[in-house]
Amino acid sequence: MIRLRGSEVGGSSSAAEPQLLPLFAWEPRTNTVKRRGSANPTFRGMVVPYEGQSFSALRRQCQQNGHLFEDPLFPTSDQSLFYQSNTIGKVTWKRPKELCSDPQLFVNGISAHDLHQGHLGNCWFVAACSSLASREALWQKVIPDWKDQEWDKDKPESYAGIFHFRFWRFGQWVDVVIDDRLPTINGELVYCHSNDRNEFWSALVEKAYAKMYGCYEALDGGNTADALVDFTGGVSEPMDLMENGFKEDEEKRNELFERVLKVHTRGGLISCSIRATSKADMEARLECGLVKGHAYAVTDVRRVRLGHGLLAYLKSDKLTMIRMRNPWGEREWNGPWSDSSEEWTKVSKSEREKIGVTVQDDGEFWMTFDDFIANFTDLILCRLINTSYLSFHKTWEEAVMRSSWSRHDDPLLNRAGGCSNNKQTFLQNPQYIFEVKKPEDEVLICLQQKDRRARLKEGRGENLAIGFDIHKVELNRIYRMHIPQQKAGGSIYINSRSVFLRIDLTQGRYVIIPTTFDPGLEGEFLLRVFTDVASDCTELTLHEPPQTCWSGLCGYPTLVTQVHILRAQGLAGQDSDGVSDPYVIICCEGEKVRSAVHKNTCNPVFDTKGLFYRKKANRPISIEIYNHNVLKDSFLGQVTLPTEQGNFQQTLHLRDKGNRHDNDLPGTLAVSVMTSTALTGI
Repeated sequence: MIRLRGSEVGGSSSAAEPQLLPLFAWEPRTNTVKRRGSANPTFRGMVVPYEGQSFSALRRQCQQNGHLFEDPLFPTSDQSLFYQSNTIGKVTWKRPKELCSDPQLFVNGISAHDLHQGHLGNCWFVAACSSLASREALWQKVIPDWKDQEWDKDKPESYAGIFHFRFWRFGQWVDVVIDDRLPTINGELVYCHSNDRNEFWSALVEKAYAKMYGCYEALDGGNTADALVDFTGGVSEPMDLMENGFKEDEEKRNELFERVLKVHTRGGLISCSIRATSKADMEARLECGLVKGHAYAVTDVRRVRLGHGLLAYLKSDKLTMIRMRNPWGEREWNGPWSDSSEEWTKVSKSEREKIGVTVQDDGEFWMTFDDFIANFTDLILCRLINTSYLSFHKTWEEAVMRSSWSRHDDPLLNRAGGCSNNKQTFLQNPQYIFEVKKPEDEVLICLQQKDRRARLKEGRGENLAIGFDIHKVELNRIYRMHIPQQKAGGSIYINSRSVFLRIDLTQGRYVIIPTTFDPGLEGEFLLRVFTDVASDCTELTLHEPPQTCWSGLCGYPTLVTQVHILRAQGLAGQDSDGVSDPYVIICCEGEKVRSAVHKNTCNPVFDTKGLFYRKKANRPISIEIYNHNVLKDSFLGQVTLPTEQGNFQQTLHLRDKGNRHDNDLPGTLAVSVMTSTALTGI
């Protein structure tokens, strides 16, 4: 039974209702893209102008006409602020030059301290921006041509009141144009703002994001994982710190720290929060200074050297630590290793300066990783997926599929079957096959639905509850599954914009089935699969072998048979060490399926399947076992399956070539066979 997991909650960090995010124009279709080789995979592909607005053309037009840009798609009215009605009073829209005499995008560079949450519960977005600010290569993608966009005192005529920012949306980078009129009350910015009154990058980025979401109020409650992906094009992995024994098991905590450190040092973005279990719990301030239901940005992860002087280097005592920032710009952790705690006397002044320890209520603070695990419940790791052949770090092969869940009265054409709880319709969903070509490989899978939040005003803004299952299938399957196979894993089901799974899979062929939780729901999705070696990922569209003009002459299959080689026992040990390196070959009507080689064993667990569409029902299926050698493989034995139809499992004795009953060889083979006269029966 698949259970639906609730979405992350929070007015300030996560929504108490389903997570709802915006969309951009895209026609439903099936499309597969396989990528590798770019130096920075995060920034691949063309940039698409949002709603067809070209920044360069609009700015040039304003400069030529001598007037400031006014965005017709995001007007200075309540419809750009709220879904229905004004909830904060009279708002006056002002340009930065009306708020200060010397406006700038950046004052003394960009920093996490430039962001302060305003009158919106969007700390999830502000926390993501805080993480972004620490990554130059990333923020320069989100804020393109920033020097050209900066106010130029020497060329005031170049100012046109127009800016543009870029976000990764549903598989491509989108360029969002805005004017620089910002909502104010009593001369103060209503929403996100900087410490410096003349610094405006954070307020302008927030406005562009709000435009893409439909209005500012759409940012009230959301998902940090989504914002991190929007800023990077990476994949976000949400982690439940209450599970997997992190709090009790020191070894697991150490392994997690190494993973978090690796994501940080390789340029990824990280966020964390303390889960609120009720509405009354939201933004509850704990005695330790932390806030529930509130997103924090992780701004540093490192081992901090303890001790003073030369002795510190000789002893090499280091503490695993993590630094976070509260988007409010205040309210810090007050436990061990907080800003002014006595623990910092254990660290030399040079080490404190090196890691940037400051004693001020600026919302940023350090804590040990053990204290972090003890207090926080949720962690989000946003990885930048590296596909460059030239990299020293691990690289990935990426396959990208776009498609949709769509209803149809014909079960063979329906693609909205719901999760596996719906046994009659589950396998009617889209199916994608991929291969793991190494003995074992780490696979990353991310399923993302098309944003629906921008349609909230139309009553269609609820995210679907989505997830996926992974089934290990026959090594030669090229047609759709019609009965469940061996389940190898799967994601949670959640009404979030995306779900993610990191899983280790053994060599073989697998089918991913992306689904909505309930059947009959329609929506568009993007599926991304990352493997170490190219996975040849593609969609399964055909149900059975197609009829062709040659079918009359050459025949057409009358039945389909699945052969599952379970295991062999007691094989001859043909190598010098008394064992063998066996593999199995299934032969049926000229088609062969070969398993992987199993090293140093006389009792291999093959767990190998083949699927055969058979034209000659009376022709037997043979199975041969060989010992893999450097020069020439040697024969270990064979069996012949009986020709009767139906489902059965047998353990057969191996025989020599020629299949004579009086010439048995050492070993047995356990085989399971399933046959159907309906070609869509397996």
